[in-house]
Amino acid sequence: KIGDPYWFLTNLTSRGTTENHKEETRLVTVYLQSMEAAVLAAASRNTEETQKVEGPSMAIETRRVKNCLLKKTFRLKAEKQTMDIHCTTVEKESSGGGVFFFIPGVVAFISYASIGPIIDKSFVSEENLMTKEKLHNFYLNSKVVSGTMGSRKNTSLSMSINFTFQHEKMKRENEQSVCVYWQGSSWSNEGCQVISSDENQTLCSCNHLSSFAILMASTKLKVDPVLTMITYVGLSLSLLCLLLAALTFLLCQPIQNTSTSLHLQLSICLFVAHLLFLTGIDRTEPKVLCSIIAGLLHYLYLASFTWMLLEGLHLFLTVRNLKVANYTSAGKFKKKCMYPLGYGIPALIVAVSAIVGPQNYGSHTHCWLKLDKAFIWSFMGPVAVIILINLVLYIQILWILRSKLSSLNKEVSTIQSTRVMTFKAIAQLFILGCSWGLGLFMVEEVGKVIGSVIAYTFTIINVLQGVLLFVVHCLLNRQV
Repeated sequence: KIGDPYWFLTNLTSRGTTENHKEETRLVTVYLQSMEAAVLAAASRNTEETQKVEGPSMAIETRRVKNCLLKKTFRLKAEKQTMDIHCTTVEKESSGGGVFFFIPGVVAFISYASIGPIIDKSFVSEENLMTKEKLHNFYLNSKVVSGTMGSRKNTSLSMSINFTFQHEKMKRENEQSVCVYWQGSSWSNEGCQVISSDENQTLCSCNHLSSFAILMASTKLKVDPVLTMITYVGLSLSLLCLLLAALTFLLCQPIQNTSTSLHLQLSICLFVAHLLFLTGIDRTEPKVLCSIIAGLLHYLYLASFTWMLLEGLHLFLTVRNLKVANYTSAGKFKKKCMYPLGYGIPALIVAVSAIVGPQNYGSHTHCWLKLDKAFIWSFMGPVAVIILINLVLYIQILWILRSKLSSLNKEVSTIQSTRVMTFKAIAQLFILGCSWGLGLFMVEEVGKVIGSVIAYTFTIINVLQGVLLFVVHCLLNRQV
């Protein structure tokens, strides 16, 4: 019954508007302060250690603290919001900051059900928000909560207090959480910082008590137009070369063997993956279609890397068994094992990923795996392993070729053929996907300049992978 006398807030909510903005902020401030005082007074009169009250308009938990242990932190929970506070903070505040004696302290935590829409984005003042980058499109994305343990408001505490807020709406990838408190007429984030934030909740740390909430704001997506142009032009050229390569491997009978089968499957996977990327990466609506596109891209690029791995194994076996210039036979490498491995392993990874986290396919900005969770490692993990294996195989290939070259006689035709194979082995560094490893270094820690260099190098090399495949295996193949 604590909230019953505050009929003016219900009236304010039902009317939707007030005579003026100042009157609205005054009523909200009076309501919050009155609620905190009433709850704290009721809790102080009660001898129970913990009290919980839940109603249609709010949820309350209070706690009486005595005989504090120096390392003890306790949690108060109202609905799904929580407050973690150290017990010495409560006792010291309750005793007026005394250091030689402690008296029992009372702390209260309140979660309001309906006050949020009243003090939403219209009470955001950019002058009161200190953020690292320009934010816009603010909106309230949590319940409003109050923490109180005495008459002193917004006073810095000796130990910070942590609040966990559940989001009302799922956080988007281009949004940033801001921990704010009610400063009397607007929201401010002074003294508060975000500790962690994901799609569903945000953890805040504040050095004072007040009424708090989470503001969500949109961040401007930083798109490099030059890099975007390179990506689309490069992928278009790569698509053309991959199509020509696939037709060559299919129609040119003299080169039909294990090698061309591997090249064909890699060309097909890369072609379909790049084509789907160009046409579907931005189709975020409807969400089901976006999730399907993300799942297909996940599978196609994993399949491409699996075929790159098989390419590396085949080339290694070919070079290891090199006796003459005929390097198109891989001996023990069996075709019957290629297709189950090339298409089965990626299917298994994607199936497990889809079962574990189907909600992680597709986002509000693009149809790919969500990047703010460990789920992205369902792609990056296998790719990193394949790149490492192919890099080791590539080094082994060069070492074997070096010894073979030194042992061969000086017959011109043999030397020329071996040189051709050496050139192809070097070109394979990119065809085998080893250059994709640059993507693992595209993190903020490397710095803006180095990061830009890596991004441009990574994009240029990898979008032209199809061009290199066509040049090496078609244009430079004398049988073609």
